[in-house]
Amino acid sequence: MIIVLDFGSQYNLLIARRIRELGVYSEVHPYNLPASEIAARGATAVIFSGGPGSVTHIALQPDPAVMDLGLPLLGICYGMQVLAHLRKGRVEGSKIREYGKQILRIDRESPLFSGCTEPFQAWMSHGDSVTKRPDGFRVIASTAGLPVAAMEDRETRQFGVQFHPEVTHTPQGSRVLENFVRRIAGTKGDWSLGDFVKASVKRLGEQVGSGSAICGVSGGVDSTVAAVLSHQALGDRLYPVFVDHGLLRKNEAEEVFNFLTGMGLKVKKIEAAGRFFEKLRGITDPESKRRCIGETFIRVFEEEARRIPGLTHLIQGTLYPDVIESQSVKGPSATIKSHHNVGGLPEKMDLKLGEPLRELFKDEVRKVGHLLKIDPLILGRHPFPGPGLAVRILDEVTPEAVTALQEADAIFIEELRRGGVYDDVWQALAVLLPIRTVGVMGDERTYGQVVALRAVTSLDGMTADWVDLPRDVLERTATRIVNSIPSITRVVYDLTSKPPATIEWE
Repeated sequence: MIIVLDFGSQYNLLIARRIRELGVYSEVHPYNLPASEIAARGATAVIFSGGPGSVTHIALQPDPAVMDLGLPLLGICYGMQVLAHLRKGRVEGSKIREYGKQILRIDRESPLFSGCTEPFQAWMSHGDSVTKRPDGFRVIASTAGLPVAAMEDRETRQFGVQFHPEVTHTPQGSRVLENFVRRIAGTKGDWSLGDFVKASVKRLGEQVGSGSAICGVSGGVDSTVAAVLSHQALGDRLYPVFVDHGLLRKNEAEEVFNFLTGMGLKVKKIEAAGRFFEKLRGITDPESKRRCIGETFIRVFEEEARRIPGLTHLIQGTLYPDVIESQSVKGPSATIKSHHNVGGLPEKMDLKLGEPLRELFKDEVRKVGHLLKIDPLILGRHPFPGPGLAVRILDEVTPEAVTALQEADAIFIEELRRGGVYDDVWQALAVLLPIRTVGVMGDERTYGQVVALRAVTSLDGMTADWVDLPRDVLERTATRIVNSIPSITRVVYDLTSKPPATIEWE
């Protein structure tokens, strides 16, 4: 097992995920986890994650005794600076800051870079730099503006890299991590997602104990996998509930209910659209929307729970990108958004929370779904936000606005399928903008709304790039939208990657 100490990077669990892909179990823990606990857990190696802090100011530091465990250690970005600081090197703020893609020069042979070739593209995100390497370390890589981009003390098996090897923007980053995990830490690589399924079923059973759980299902990949996994753990003590909040895609409520019941889940459907629209009346702030929807969801579940004796837990299909972008889970990571599955939960809740997928990424969840023999048509669906179309209406959420957006979204998805590119897209969506624009229809001047279309490719939702869709697909989509939805007079296409943008607009 390899332990990742979380210093607040948005990518901290991505490190653990990359290690799991190498067949090695990995856990993320707070940056100050005592060295005694690391040893007690039988760790094979330790990784210091990146983070938004600065060791030149009030720094987050691990238990110093971690350095004396004799375990292989890899510091990433801020983690490298922490390593340098603890080993009496020098870290300083630099006039030259590196953000984004940089070309790394491998200066010396190192087991960390075994099999890597130049040019070596690396993803940087730092202002501080190591300006004096610690005693015992030697520099093994640099960039044009950074003399110490990677360092090693081979005798103690301690390494530091200023770049992020865990992100896809560092193409040879997986090789670097594999070298650390296999060559330096000497792991076997015999762990699998099948082991995760077994452990999750066991853990959820222990968590719920003799009680029972209610599970929110939406027909999406996450909630479906969470429900099937929870059913294995709890059997008839799991009560799946499908809440139709009126914010789903066109015709989706009926399709989802029929699919879930067809899988053998005893799903109860609750019609609550009117209640949600009433709660959302007059709200335009994105965070307020999410919290309003999250709290209403929970209240609906609690009301249903009171009708079921012995109910103690609420199961949700929360994934790690939802968690890490909503709040800090194990370290001091910066908040990017709130999410109804996590940030939107009310402070007082009658049910305990169960989130069996909260440390997985979307592609890992799909793999777990295959192991659970879930229909590939469900596993291949694009991600859809828990708050539904409410966060794709950048204004007050009204039934009229939802109907218009449902139509636009349905046309977009239909044309992606018709053009044979739906499966090439990780997520596609339509957004109703809070602006009006002039148009001409039937020789008359119009003044209608604008819809923005967005389609991205991604591996895990942490980063994403826009898709260069075929011109005919975009043309047919735009023409159909303005011809069939009277309130919409203009269609635009979003060409922004993540970062700097997020995938959703709110």
